[in-house]
Amino acid sequence: MLIRAFIPAHITAFFVPKFNEEPLLAGSLGAGINLSRGINVFVSLGEGLERHIHIAFNGEPVKKEDAIISYSVANEIVPENFTGEVEIWQYFDFPNGYGFGNSAGGALGTALSLAFAFKEKTFLQAAQIAHKHEVIHKGGLGDVIAQIHGGIEIRIKPGAPGIGVVDNIFFEEYKVLAVPMGRLSTREVLDSDVIRLIEKEGEKAFNALLSNPRVEVLMKEARGFAERTGLLSGELLEIANEIDRVLHLPSSMIMLGKSLFALLRENEVEKVKSLLDELSIEEYHICDVYTQRPSVERWMGEGG
Repeated sequence: MLIRAFIPAHITAFFVPKFNEEPLLAGSLGAGINLSRGINVFVSLGEGLERHIHIAFNGEPVKKEDAIISYSVANEIVPENFTGEVEIWQYFDFPNGYGFGNSAGGALGTALSLAFAFKEKTFLQAAQIAHKHEVIHKGGLGDVIAQIHGGIEIRIKPGAPGIGVVDNIFFEEYKVLAVPMGRLSTREVLDSDVIRLIEKEGEKAFNALLSNPRVEVLMKEARGFAERTGLLSGELLEIANEIDRVLHLPSSMIMLGKSLFALLRENEVEKVKSLLDELSIEEYHICDVYTQRPSVERWMGEGG
């Protein structure tokens, strides 16, 4: 039996970390965007004499310490009395560590696929397990609950799915430009002194968006947050300024990764492609906003 889950990549525009000793109560306030590209997770169960769990990223087997979040999720969901081989393949449309919610997506896709396979956890229970291990291992705070809701989201109460609260901003006819430029460790930022500034500036941006929940406000506040926290600086800021010349809304930095994003109108797509070509930026993605919840199903292959 082969199970497939699709989890949208998630861009955080700005956030306010909300730490708590109880992982299900920890999370973040903030806003972000779910993308039509993301993480595909395939799970197969095979016969065996012992309980074995194997995980691969983009076709390459990974050690437990390099996929500790997904391994922890799998260990909790696979029944203790199961004997056999559990193989989990995670395929990422965006590079790891660049701010696209890959660790959360891999954990959530693993949780939903295994819950579907064993039929012992509900959708929400599986998602809570993914959130819990994301928080414990400092992979992130709010990606799982955001990825479950889809769309352009505002996280208005922190916590795991079923505890936190997410709302959505209405929008029309926007595509998302995503430009992955480099890695940034979520764990290092969450453990650093800049976290106090992130909390202060995140609250400002959050309150401004809540009082006027429009995409124009989202992008303005995202850019202000990125610059005032000092996270968007140097070459990344220079490129953002160049991108702004051809768009009507400001671009901003993806939290947390050395990557940029922007919302594009249809008539801006070719302009931004030409600009990125001039800047010799070859890797970029233009996606739709993913407005559904993650999918999980028995996988029959492309031929059905």
